[in-house]
Amino acid sequence: NLIHKKSSRAEKPFIAINCAAIPENMLEAMLFGHEKGAFTGASSANKGIFRAADTGTLLLDEISEMPLSLQAKLLRVLQEKKVTPIGGQRDIDVDVRVIATTNRDMINEVKEKKFREDLYYRLNVVPIKLPLLRDRFEDIPDLTSAFLINNYNEKLLNRSISYEGMNILKEYSWPGNIRELKNVIDRLCLLSSAEDVPINLIKEVLSEDRFDEDN
Repeated sequence: NLIHKKSSRAEKPFIAINCAAIPENMLEAMLFGHEKGAFTGASSANKGIFRAADTGTLLLDEISEMPLSLQAKLLRVLQEKKVTPIGGQRDIDVDVRVIATTNRDMINEVKEKKFREDLYYRLNVVPIKLPLLRDRFEDIPDLTSAFLINNYNEKLLNRSISYEGMNILKEYSWPGNIRELKNVIDRLCLLSSAEDVPINLIKEVLSEDRFDEDN
C-alpha cells in the first residue's frame, strides 16, 4: 500500500489477490479474465484482475503458492505486457506494476523445482526483505503504539504500556511476527480495564502464546 501511495500511480487502482486462497482452476480466470461461455458457468465475460489493475498496482500475495502451470502464463504477461482472456482470440495490452510477496525461501523453492527460475528472476527486480520481528525489536514500540491507537474507540479506554512492559515485549521471541504482536495487543486491550496495561497481564498473555517448538 505504501509503495503504491507514494508512487505516480497513487490515483490509479490498487488490487491485491492471495494466490493461496483461490483454487487453481479459478485463479487463471481471475487473473487474466475470460470470455462468455469460455467454460462451464462463465455466463458472462470478465476482464480479470490484471486488466482491472491497468495503470495501477497489482499485489500477488503468497506468490510461491501459484501452480507451476500458471507461473508460465504469468511470466508471459510480465514479459509481453499483454493478457489473453480464457476463450479469447486476441491479446490485450496492460500496464501494471506487480508486487509479489512470500514467506518462503524462494531460492530453495527454485532449487526444488517448485517455482520457475525464469519467473523468479523476472519478479526479483527490487527485492525487499522484511526481517523477523525478533531481529528488529527496536520497531516494537512504534508497532505497539499503532495497534493501541487502532484499538481506541468509545467503548475501550485509551490503553498504554509502560517502559517495563515494553521491555517485556522486546524480549519475547515473536514466532508469529507482526501478526502475533497485533493479536497480543488486541487481547491486552480487551482484557485490561486499566489505562496502563498491568505487567502481570502482559506476562500471562505472552505465556499463553508460547508453544512447544518440538511440536
